Amino acid sequence: MRHLVLAALGVLMAVGPAEADERPNFVVMVADDLGYGDLGSYGHPDLRTPHLDRLAEEGMRFTDAYAAAPVCSPARTGLLTGRIPSRVGIYDWIPPGSDVHLPVAETTVAELLRDAGYQTVYLGKWHLNGGLGLEDQPQPDDHGFDHWFATTGFAMPTHKDPFNLVRNGEEMGPMEGYACQLLADEAGSWLTGLRDRDRPFLMVVGFHEPHEAIASPPELTDSYPATQNRNEAEYFANVTNLDLAVGRLMAALDGLGLAENTVVLFTSDNGPEMTNRHPQAQRSYGSAGNLRGKKLQLWEGGIRVPFIVRWPGHTTPASVSAAPVSGIDLLPTLAELAAVAIPETVALDGASFSPALTGGEMERKTSLFWHDYKAWGGPRVVLREGKFKLAAWWNGPEIVRTDSSTMRPGDLELIATAKLVRFELYDLEIDPGEQHDVSADHPEVVERLKTEMLEIHDQIQADVHPWKESWLRRW
Repeated sequence: MRHLVLAALGVLMAVGPAEADERPNFVVMVADDLGYGDLGSYGHPDLRTPHLDRLAEEGMRFTDAYAAAPVCSPARTGLLTGRIPSRVGIYDWIPPGSDVHLPVAETTVAELLRDAGYQTVYLGKWHLNGGLGLEDQPQPDDHGFDHWFATTGFAMPTHKDPFNLVRNGEEMGPMEGYACQLLADEAGSWLTGLRDRDRPFLMVVGFHEPHEAIASPPELTDSYPATQNRNEAEYFANVTNLDLAVGRLMAALDGLGLAENTVVLFTSDNGPEMTNRHPQAQRSYGSAGNLRGKKLQLWEGGIRVPFIVRWPGHTTPASVSAAPVSGIDLLPTLAELAAVAIPETVALDGASFSPALTGGEMERKTSLFWHDYKAWGGPRVVLREGKFKLAAWWNGPEIVRTDSSTMRPGDLELIATAKLVRFELYDLEIDPGEQHDVSADHPEVVERLKTEMLEIHDQIQADVHPWKESWLRRW
């Protein structure tokens, strides 16, 4: 722990005395189902994302960044806690009315920063309990957020005129506008009217776009006439509308003179949705670029995501980093930049990527690890160390996912007893599309990574969360 605190203090000495009003602010933006290849700065040939492209030009773009899981609730769990989601007991997305929730015993990045004097704000998709306002469920304020304006899960009925936003426990009812722009409005209102100017802040914005059910401004949809159909045009317009909301938030920071002392991070919660996977996915035309797989899969296309960080005076403009980073690295990174000591009782899987922001080398005690017992069409457990990725299959049944399927009776037993029975190795440096198993060429790497993988997998199986199966019937 001592080395972490000292490193954090060293970072702050570079920007000035470690006084509360001089510590950096943090704005963390998370898109929903945005693919690795969905931004202009990540190579999309047609999508217009000028504000996010500008963010990349002003900061650092990561090429090998990951979500903590290939589906929403576990990914958001990892982002806030710095832990592998399966360790926390969040194995799949949480349906409305479920008893499953992010346990209050978990320490979040918001709690750490709030207790250190930061103001904390959450805006947008929460998806870490069965319902905002349920008395027997922890709410965003129970996890460290002073102000929140959120939905339990998706914007309903669509991104246009959502009726399910809740502000600090008060249901807002039908609202006019598109979800991303309503979040930008709330962010601007808080920054100008509610913020204590003498204290730093953490703002997390969970955009709903481009998750289905997609709805986009007609004028933006009409601006994409060269697409293969209207549904694809709507998807492109949806991403562009998200980009416009990001631009408004960046303009608010600039206008208030906050940009120079604010670390801005933009990412996605998982890979892009599969077109026509379920009836509402007709407009899901997201791109995973040159990667294999999409959302709900542990191939790179399901977990590798856009990841852009701007920190004026620290990140070199238009720089690119190939450092493997993950959503689980957010908590230790922000804690280090804010000079906040992480209690020794908090067991983290993530590591600070602060050194990477200035061109240095990260120090990671354990390899990046993913566990998804329902990952389909591929491995159920994967681990990355350096350029190598070990993928493992299990002896359990293939689980066909639909739009309404989440955990079912018997799933917890499967998680606790499944055995890994097949292993493949990929060299992501030369084969990011995961087309060639190189395990025969590197048996020593396979054995080393397999040992580490089995150790973590055994830990997860020994501590499966005993959720009541009664909640499984609510959806």
